[in-house]
Amino acid sequence: MSRLALLALAGFLTACGGDLQAAGQKTLRIPIPTDGPKNLDPVRGSTMYENQVCSVIFEGLLQYKYLKRPYELEPALLAEMPKVSGDGKTYSFRLKKGVRFQDNACFPEGKGREVVAKDVFYSWKRIANKGNDPKSWWLLDGQIKGFNEYRDEQNKAVENGGKFDYDAAVSGMRLFADDPYRFELILVEPNPTFQYKLAMFQLFVVPREAVEHYGVRFTRNPVGNGPFMLRKQDHWTTAKSIWLYKNPTYRQETYPDEYGDDDKKAGRHKAAGKRLPFLDKIEITFFVESQPMWLEFMSNNLDYTTVPAENFAEPFVRRSRKLRSRWRKRGATGYAVPLLDFIFRGFNMEDELVGGYTKKRAHLRRALQLAMDQREINDAFYNGINTIYDGPIPPGLAGYPPNGKAPDSLRGPSIERARAELAKAGYPGGKGLPKLDFWTGQASQAKEQTEMLQRQMRRIGVELNIHLVDFSTLIEKVHKKQAQMFSFAWGSDYPDPENNLALFYGPNEAPGSNSFNYKRPEYDKMYLRMRAMSSGPEREKLAIKMRDMVLSDVPYMGSMARTRFYVVRPWLLNCKPAEVFAGWWKYLDIDESKR
Repeated sequence: MSRLALLALAGFLTACGGDLQAAGQKTLRIPIPTDGPKNLDPVRGSTMYENQVCSVIFEGLLQYKYLKRPYELEPALLAEMPKVSGDGKTYSFRLKKGVRFQDNACFPEGKGREVVAKDVFYSWKRIANKGNDPKSWWLLDGQIKGFNEYRDEQNKAVENGGKFDYDAAVSGMRLFADDPYRFELILVEPNPTFQYKLAMFQLFVVPREAVEHYGVRFTRNPVGNGPFMLRKQDHWTTAKSIWLYKNPTYRQETYPDEYGDDDKKAGRHKAAGKRLPFLDKIEITFFVESQPMWLEFMSNNLDYTTVPAENFAEPFVRRSRKLRSRWRKRGATGYAVPLLDFIFRGFNMEDELVGGYTKKRAHLRRALQLAMDQREINDAFYNGINTIYDGPIPPGLAGYPPNGKAPDSLRGPSIERARAELAKAGYPGGKGLPKLDFWTGQASQAKEQTEMLQRQMRRIGVELNIHLVDFSTLIEKVHKKQAQMFSFAWGSDYPDPENNLALFYGPNEAPGSNSFNYKRPEYDKMYLRMRAMSSGPEREKLAIKMRDMVLSDVPYMGSMARTRFYVVRPWLLNCKPAEVFAGWWKYLDIDESKR
């Protein structure tokens, strides 16, 4: 199809959508490489795709400095950084004045009201209500004084026919009658990583009026205080696209004036001090398959894209990983973003066949781990770029093993050792072992990857029954503990090993972050101890001990960490892709004269 025909078709589709682009309007067109968010209620969200969209509709207390590396937090809704008491338990906060929720029919006369301290506590209490189907109770579990007791009491009241009381007091949540912007938190114990959680989308602030007005429909009618908003429900087509528009009442925020030499060289400093956001509209298209996404980018219908592994050699030189000169001459920019990444193939530790902690079950999981050839997978599907490593702690964080290799590594391929382990499990040559159900998302080259994994397992006599499903179905199966084996990646929520080690903390079991449903009382004790410790040699030593315990029990096969490669068109300004945090779309700008 010619470029002219593509443009004509795009114009026709836009007209059919009933939302013709206004003259001079700045529109960002970007992809999300899955079927997109399942809902836009922060307490129900759990994936990076829900995070990406929620992070420009809602805001929380803290955010990451856009251009700062290493990553550093700064106030978002807060007027200043939290003040922490000497014992590390009491946090004092003060909100910015004049921040308003987006205009919406849930408010009197449709005008959004000011955000105040009680909105923060209401939003967090929603995570305690099991009726909200929260995915992130693990973020606050056992951390705020009296909050676990509040959760138990309120959910018990609901079970007995009563209502969940959001106004009931929590001893560790304190409001001040004489100052609606001030509040305090009292933690059960010191937690040096707690401030990171204040920047996570699950703790973003929502208005009670919207939740009560829309009820269960709030998941599709998000009302926040962020730079962009969902104007109409039909601007979101499930698994297809979503359109967001500039929030005209967004708080006073300006483009950062703190930047590095690389930012100055790239021209990302030029917008310093200008009011955000610059864009009028964000059009997000969801792509279950990567090839349509790449073709849309090549047709200039997307302003940036992540580069599918199978297309890597088109814009980048394999050996140097630099953007090819012909792309640079056309004004394109390439970015390599190392991820705090944990790619794995997981086991449901509650499954009757592959789960459990007996020697027989462990031998089975070890056999599968030893049979898997990650180097072959890396070379075939990731251009050999991924970092292969032992344990759940990715490169760059304390507890990552030297050169990626732990002392008691079970890294394959080691076929003879795998066969010996399988025999110890009671299945010599795979005899008597039923087919194992393996669930994975139908993303780029997923079918080919699972076929390779099948072939690797067959070398020891193990058969996999593959379930290739959309990402939303995969996550649902894992949350319901219905996936015997499964595969996806965990991107660290913040740059600290505690976040990855929390994936194996027993109380975080599904639908929490512990998708493996791994439960070891001795591990849980170490995790709680580590969570209260400040960074240092003793904390790292404990992290290594926990890492090696997980490696010994084998609740997953892995690990690998990716580097995500982006290509950006010349008309997209201020772009510095990040994956540790979302919400950076609000800093982007479009030079329509270059489009």
